[in-house]
Order: sequence, then C-alpha cells, then structure tokens
Amino acid sequence: MKFSLLLSIYYKEQANYFNKAMQSIWDNQTVRPNEIVLVQDGRLTRELYQEIAFWQKKLGNILRVIKIEENVGLGNALNIGLKNCSHELIARMDTDDIALTNRFEKQLKIFQNSDIDICSSWVSEFESMENNIVSYRRLPENHQRLVQFAKKRNPLNHPAVMYKKSIVQYAGGYKDMTWFEDYYLWVRMMQKGAKFYNIQEVLVNMRAGYAQLERRGGLQYAMNEVILQKKLLKLGFINSFEFIRNVGIRITARLVPKYLLKKIYSKIRT
Repeated sequence: MKFSLLLSIYYKEQANYFNKAMQSIWDNQTVRPNEIVLVQDGRLTRELYQEIAFWQKKLGNILRVIKIEENVGLGNALNIGLKNCSHELIARMDTDDIALTNRFEKQLKIFQNSDIDICSSWVSEFESMENNIVSYRRLPENHQRLVQFAKKRNPLNHPAVMYKKSIVQYAGGYKDMTWFEDYYLWVRMMQKGAKFYNIQEVLVNMRAGYAQLERRGGLQYAMNEVILQKKLLKLGFINSFEFIRNVGIRITARLVPKYLLKKIYSKIRT
C-alpha cells in the first residue's frame, strides 16, 4: 500500500532534531514512505534550510517541499500539505520526534487487515536524549472505547497517526484551533462515521515530557481548551454536564503551580 508522510516545520525547530526525525522515517524504517510532503510554514533559519537541502538531494523526488511565505499555523499548514499528498493513506509525524523502525510496517498491516479509517499507537515521551523516557501515553484500542475516551481527553497521539485522506477532508480537515487542531478533527471524523484504532504498543518517541507540559500551562492554554470544549458541546459530541466537568478539570490543571502540574502529569502519563 502506497502512502504519503506529512510534516510541517517552522523556524523554531532545531536542525539536528529535524535530521534525527528524517533518519528515523527513512534511513531506519523497514517500510519507507512513497512520498514525503514537508510544509515550510513561513521563513526558516539558515540551518534548517541547509538540512532540508541535504535531504532534498538525498531523496530526490520522494521529498516534496511546499513553501509558505508567512507563518499560518499548524492547522492551516497541514491542510495545505494534505492537498499536496498524492496517496490516499497519509502518515503524520512532528519534525522533532523519532519513529520506531517498524512503525509504518505495523500500521500498514492494520489497514490491510481491518476496516478502519485512522490508526495511531501509544507513544513514549523523552527529555533531551531518546533513551531518557519520562512517560508513556497509552490509549484505548478499539473504536467504541476511543469514542467514549474522546469525551474527556484526546483519543489519539497525533504524531503517530496514519489516516485516509478522503475521510479527513470529508470531516472538513484541520481547523485553526491553536494546540487542539488534532483533537477537534478526530471528533468531527467520529461524527462523520470514521472508524478508529490504536495499536497497543509504542511506535513513536515524542520529544516532550515535563518541559513541554510547563509551556502548555497558564491562562491562555486554559482558555483555548474552553474554546475547544464549547465547539464539542455545539457539535453535540458532549452534553452540558460533560462540558462543565471537562472545563472545570482543565482550568484547574492549567492554572495550578508547576510542581503540582508535574504530579498531575505523572498520574495521567504512566
């Protein structure tokens, strides 16, 4: 089964992180993408341009670079990338994460043997070095459990997903919703009848951990979560009770001191 890999990069990315991500999805994979679509979301650093040029020379026509002059944000950049993907199956990953060697092979087997529209997996989260795993994000396996889980929390690890282009576009694609573009898309896909599945093992190592969690605390992040919950309520995906519960939990979690936030984090990441 042929598939595209969709990436988006912007100026804050580090060139060595991008290089390691590319090595993991090309040099070290048992099954390689037939096409890699890299969206340059705005102007980049000189080091990033040099690294991208290296991979263009190495991969030739496999790597398609889509240039956007001004930064438009992740959701808009991914929609532009989606339109430029040639294949129905599209895998996603972030440009600072590491794919395990058999990631694509395992996901393709699921699509070959199951009637699903989107497949993700568990992820590990590491600080600084890949072997410094600080936590895991383990999620339910089957569709019905994932629908119920989505009423409380994001049901998929975005950097590990592989999905069908047609159902993503049928659901309206990514929307401009800072930090929650993926969660909002999954819910709309569920409402359009898409079938979900999570592989019950780690296939991607995410560069995340406590440092990223701390960046995603504070009032602005909390307010964006409230906006998302209002959208889910308007869609009829959650009811009023679920809205109040979710907003209460999220605002409390985002506004607590950092040391308490780490404790909360350790409870939900096992």
